[in-house]
Amino acid sequence: MARRALPIVKQLVGRSSFDPHPLLGLGSRSVTYMPRPGDGSPRAVTLIPGDGIGPLVTGAVEQVMEAMHAPVYFEKYEIHGDMKTVPPEVIESIHKNKVCLKGGLSTPVGGGVNSLNVQLRKELDLYASLVNCCNLPGLPTRHNDVDIVVVRENTEGEYAGLEHEVVPGVVESLKVITKFCSERIAKYAFEYAYLNNRKKVTAVHKANIMKLADGLFLESCREVAKNYPSIAYSEIIVDNCCMQLVSKPEQFDVMVTPNLYGNLVANTAAGIAGGTGVMPGGNVGADHAIFEQGASAGNVGNEKIAQQKKANPVALLLSSAMMLRHLQFPSFADRLETAVKTVISEGKYRTKDLGGTSTTQEVVDAVIAALD
Repeated sequence: MARRALPIVKQLVGRSSFDPHPLLGLGSRSVTYMPRPGDGSPRAVTLIPGDGIGPLVTGAVEQVMEAMHAPVYFEKYEIHGDMKTVPPEVIESIHKNKVCLKGGLSTPVGGGVNSLNVQLRKELDLYASLVNCCNLPGLPTRHNDVDIVVVRENTEGEYAGLEHEVVPGVVESLKVITKFCSERIAKYAFEYAYLNNRKKVTAVHKANIMKLADGLFLESCREVAKNYPSIAYSEIIVDNCCMQLVSKPEQFDVMVTPNLYGNLVANTAAGIAGGTGVMPGGNVGADHAIFEQGASAGNVGNEKIAQQKKANPVALLLSSAMMLRHLQFPSFADRLETAVKTVISEGKYRTKDLGGTSTTQEVVDAVIAALD
């Protein structure tokens, strides 16, 4: 499709309804998703409850999916962050189903135990992490008009895991940046912006210090940006980016980042827009996708929250709506998202992180009651 035809297409698909004969006033009918034969078949999804609050919030998703009669069913696997590796049967399940929903997996600090989250991303080549940080109606925050999408490279950088002790007391850790990975994450960010009617992509870097590594990342972003003349492109140094995020976050739209910076930027943006408990996200590659809480689940290992059963399920419920759209079930995704936002807006049922006292189950019951 020619790029110049895009505005016309957007006008057509962006309307919620149309009148085939507006001058005759014959009424309107809604424009709906037109499925291919077989699109409505129930889909298998690999489910990893995870650690800490993970079983609570994934259980919340299961209840809501059942209440909606959503055309998905779960293949559940028990994995915990202290395991040495992801069991082969779990990888096989995700390869088969193509889609996974997971709660947080705790990563031990130090001790040489690898992160299972990173293992999954590398094994499945989930090279793009996407976190949507936006204000929710009815949830007060210090900044309004925040709607930021952080697209983070997910497979290399400081997370390459290449470190060793040179001599006692001296550790060398390698940061790996490649043109291939930098180009494909830049392409994903610009394509996301193009398909979602976003206006601007900002590359986050530290090329003033890491001139070769982050310089290569910037060169790749600049080359890709030339192919999207309708999308504004800018660059910002990561430390200035953090300052700008907390002072004027509304200036950002889509942000594309190397691995470590993306983790920091996404969590900062999530905190500004309402907290990690309400931010959806996922990790996607060419063939597979894993949906989970968007920003780092800082309360994954909080035993008190788990014991009190007061974990916030909103982030994973919204991530599940993203998953339903990915599976081409848009009407179910819309129902779920609308119900969650209704509960947040009404403000009667909120967990402690949002200023309330509700339990996870009370929020789930409210969401189910709000389903249309």
